[in-house]
Amino acid sequence: MAREREPVPEVGLTTGALARRLGVSPTTLRSWDRRYGVGTEVRTEGRHRRWSPQDVAVLEAMCRLTSAGVPPAEAARAARAGADVSATAQDGPDGESPDGDGRSHAAGALPLGDVRQECRGLARAAVRLDAPAVDDLLTAAVDRHGVVGAWHDVMMPVLHAVGRKWETSGDRYVEVEHLLSWHVSTTLRRATRRVDPPAAPPEAVPAPAPGPVVLACVPGEQHTLALEALTAALSERGVPTRMFGAAVPAEALTAAVRRLGPPVVVLWAQARSTASTPLAAHVAGTRWGARGARRRPLVVLGGTGWAGSAPSGMPRPGGLGEALELVSGVY
Repeated sequence: MAREREPVPEVGLTTGALARRLGVSPTTLRSWDRRYGVGTEVRTEGRHRRWSPQDVAVLEAMCRLTSAGVPPAEAARAARAGADVSATAQDGPDGESPDGDGRSHAAGALPLGDVRQECRGLARAAVRLDAPAVDDLLTAAVDRHGVVGAWHDVMMPVLHAVGRKWETSGDRYVEVEHLLSWHVSTTLRRATRRVDPPAAPPEAVPAPAPGPVVLACVPGEQHTLALEALTAALSERGVPTRMFGAAVPAEALTAAVRRLGPPVVVLWAQARSTASTPLAAHVAGTRWGARGARRRPLVVLGGTGWAGSAPSGMPRPGGLGEALELVSGVY
């Protein structure tokens, strides 16, 4: 059962809070006010805007209309007049336009279910292809919840909803999925801070300093977002990493392991067709270091592709939080 929308307090919402609620950027709100007159006259003593419940209702209607393909000027007139949104937008029963123009429509059509209010705002922004708002909302989610919380509670629900809609609507939502994925990736990379490996110990100490954690997709695997999330989360913990991205050839992966000496290697396979048990075993057996003190990495298997085929001694964490605890603990 979907959560009810949180009521607007009588004192009104700030512009930032309203932007998050609607899934738009504060710049978009100011532009709509200036161009179409859908603003508020309520100000605090410091001259900051406060949006009343009536203001919010008008803007929610405008968001639904513009998401349905209605031009902004027309949507503003209808929203101010309190017109029937469904009639004005002329949507079909599932949020699709009856003229078959292939346009992606209102975020209400996305199968979000019981999610945070932030997810609904992000979904609306993604469906409108409002890149500045998507970027603002994703950045705010990481700032508010950290990488793991933002990934589990905001990013993943919307990514899954857009993916399901794409699968059931042909290619009609591919532009939404691509835009959202690109901005999720950008946000995660921006959240990944530089962490240097520890300095090499004095020569009298025989044990070498640990290298950075290595993260890579197996050959043929192109899905990198989950690894990017783990990379960002590890950097929050102060764990150095080397992220090699999609479809890393086996020879290149082995060479990197020998050169870097990582205590942990995370191999990602989202599809069973790409998961290679012999490759995982080969990486796990790769050794480095001086003779008599040679070491090898712990291989951690990520992704649904490894289901039912994970070799013994290679942990397969169930999610980002579990993977973070496992890898950072070993490091």
